[in-house]
Amino acid sequence: MGKLTGKIALVTGGNSGIGLATAKRFVDEGAYVYITGRRQESLDSAVKEIGSNVTAVQGDVAKLADLDKLFAQIKQEKGRLDVLFANAGGGEFVTLGNYTEEHFDKTFNINVKGLVFTVQKALPLLPDGATVILNASIVSVKGFPAFGVYNATKAAVRSFARTWTNELKDRKIRVNVVSPGPINTPAITAITGNDPAAEEAFKTQMSAGVPLGRMGESDEIAKAVVFLASDDSSYVAGVELFVDGGFVAV
Repeated sequence: MGKLTGKIALVTGGNSGIGLATAKRFVDEGAYVYITGRRQESLDSAVKEIGSNVTAVQGDVAKLADLDKLFAQIKQEKGRLDVLFANAGGGEFVTLGNYTEEHFDKTFNINVKGLVFTVQKALPLLPDGATVILNASIVSVKGFPAFGVYNATKAAVRSFARTWTNELKDRKIRVNVVSPGPINTPAITAITGNDPAAEEAFKTQMSAGVPLGRMGESDEIAKAVVFLASDDSSYVAGVELFVDGGFVAV
């Protein structure tokens, strides 16, 4: 029997990277998983890779109407949601002097607004004792240059986990945060402008700061999320679990 046998789970941004790796792990552990993403083609590919016990729902977490549609479908088909991994997010390099309103709004809409309303709109489907995992980042406590707006969004994510742990304690709903360090995902290609040389330089720079001497892989984050989603972490609430090769602690 898997650690999540019989559970209904949702992974936002489950069509690639950490989200996809986690959705696969959830299914392997016995859960039925819903995944979301903005690109239907990517979702279709993810469903094929996961193989079974998965439903993809196209949508943008920053659009409340898309969230309403998502949770209406889960309610109709399954009636509840036992595990929520609010994973969807993204960022781009912009220095303080070059911030624009568009950059600010885009980053906060996806990483903060989308996450907040994902959790809020999931509440009616979450039974007592459900688990919520929020995806933040080591930048919640690190001030990486040229990433200021993104850094701030992840600090906000960590803050919400503290508040929601208190607000949901009477329902025994555990809220925790997983904060990845440098992880080898497709997002790196995007934030380095699809420039292979820049991507390689970024990976080298990030690896140099990790005591374990390398970047992590998406599946290593997925394993930590499974822990937080399962009864293995039954006495863990409100924490920020850094999965970063020692980057923050050392």
